[in-house]
Amino acid sequence: MEYLAAALLGLAGGVVGGVLGVGGGILFVPALTIFLDEPQLVAQATSLVAVIPVAIVGTWRQHRHGNVRLADGILIGVLSPLGVVAGVVVSNAVSERVLELSFAGLLLVVAAQLVRRALRSEPREAPPQADAA
Repeated sequence: MEYLAAALLGLAGGVVGGVLGVGGGILFVPALTIFLDEPQLVAQATSLVAVIPVAIVGTWRQHRHGNVRLADGILIGVLSPLGVVAGVVVSNAVSERVLELSFAGLLLVVAAQLVRRALRSEPREAPPQADAA
């Protein structure tokens, strides 16, 4: 039953992440901790592994639409393992409560930025439609 729940959470997280364009970890970590009762550290580590195939598929699909800045992606990809190593060291050095509160704070910052952006952006016009006649 736990594997089925994890699969359903993964599917739901992938769909919501794909539709809304948010990182999978923002959805997977809370889902793993709240619904599957995983410790924060386990949820974060599991999310990092789960995001790999999601990122590959998403990048491939978006590249086909011309939405990928390849040089930026390569730079981020090359440098991110350094950040991951630093993050692993820190996450193993602090308590689980600190991790939970830090992640909650990150979610609040991301939510606030999304709300601010949504409130200040102009609505996009729909592309002109060809007449069907």
